[in-house]
Amino acid sequence: MNTKKGFTIIEIIIVSIFASLLLILFFIQKSNIDAMNRDEDRKTAINAMYYALEESFYKDHKYYPETISEENIKVIDPALWTDPLGFNLGDSLSSYSYEPANCTEGKCKEYILKADLEKEEDYIKYNRN
Repeated sequence: MNTKKGFTIIEIIIVSIFASLLLILFFIQKSNIDAMNRDEDRKTAINAMYYALEESFYKDHKYYPETISEENIKVIDPALWTDPLGFNLGDSLSSYSYEPANCTEGKCKEYILKADLEKEEDYIKYNRN
């Protein structure tokens, strides 16, 4: 009687294919989770900018600025001006945008804050006052 111990080539190929599929699924899922985390970071930054504009800047000045940056909105963490990919608000590649409206001499009555999200529709905040 001739019995050999070990795995056949077919068994090794099937296990390798199964392991490869699991790795592919893992990396796809990891990519989705990373994108959702970046989206949450973008929403947090837009909310911080929004509340800084409404609760700090507008209360003090009774208008909105024509541009926003860490120079004129000092109450939020400076790191929030940079999106998760490393671009600052105002850069052409930034996922953040500030669009003032109804402006006279640098004083605006309205604005739109927007973040371009990867896994959801754009996150938009409009002026409150």
